[in-house]
Amino acid sequence: MEKPISDFAPTDANRVPRYADVATFMRAKAIPLEQVGDIDVGIVGVPFDLGTVYRMGSRHGPASIREQSRTIKPVNFHTKTAPYDIARIADLGDAPVHPLSLDVSFEIITDWFNQVRDHGVRPLVLGGDHTLSLPVLRGLARDRAVGMIQFDAHSDTSDEIRGSKLNHATPFRRAVEEGLLDPKRVIQIGLRGSAYSADDYTWARSVGMTLITMDDFEEKGRAAVIEEARSVVGDLPAYLTFDIDGLDASFCPGTGVPEPGGFSMRDAMVILRGLQGIDVIGADVVEVSPPLDIADLTARNAAFLGFELLCLLASASRDKH
Repeated sequence: MEKPISDFAPTDANRVPRYADVATFMRAKAIPLEQVGDIDVGIVGVPFDLGTVYRMGSRHGPASIREQSRTIKPVNFHTKTAPYDIARIADLGDAPVHPLSLDVSFEIITDWFNQVRDHGVRPLVLGGDHTLSLPVLRGLARDRAVGMIQFDAHSDTSDEIRGSKLNHATPFRRAVEEGLLDPKRVIQIGLRGSAYSADDYTWARSVGMTLITMDDFEEKGRAAVIEEARSVVGDLPAYLTFDIDGLDASFCPGTGVPEPGGFSMRDAMVILRGLQGIDVIGADVVEVSPPLDIADLTARNAAFLGFELLCLLASASRDKH
């Protein structure tokens, strides 16, 4: 017999102050994966940054995002979504990683998300660098290609960096090659900045991905971009990934490759709210590097974006019941 949703209510701030007790995401109940049972949505940290090619430190992102999520209240004022009222949500802790081996980390992260998928849990993933989206997708999309909505300053579809095929500039090229992503159901939003060559995005376009630069975004406007994203992924399962550097650099100093001229937090939150109803099988917010941050600004913004993603995951879970 399934446990009632009320059994998974987060800690009440009227009983325990928000600054007290161990930090889980939004003070959700902490439940280990092996006891996941009836969970619909699970928060999972992936403290991994061995795919970073410039400024490191995002292995500390999950802990910092959880800490900053203490301030978030349980109801989304704008969409009226109360995720903990409509889905069984728990913080499952961190996926295992090997601090010195990318290859071993990929194996054990993939195994972890295979188990998450087997339990029917939709994960909200806290990163960690963007390389981690690949082993997450290897677990969640192992038997069919899914769509994806990506918020990012960079396409992350390079073939290699200094001979390495696995790093935070390559995950979505590998995901397409491995049959995890249907490129015709992938949209990347917010691309901008400098490039290694004029051909940096040629491959992504050649396989059918939809690319929206920040110039496109300004010309089209938020509402049109929301509709285009919904149209690209359609009604089939989709993954959402938010690289924090999709935000303008003033909103995310604590990231590996900050790029000026990106989304405001208002832009990002409104777009995410406009994606209600999509069959979101999982989502991540990545590239938060607390050692590079200023007054926890980046982690705090990531936590609020995580809340918007949690609302989407909870709604998708409810709609599938």
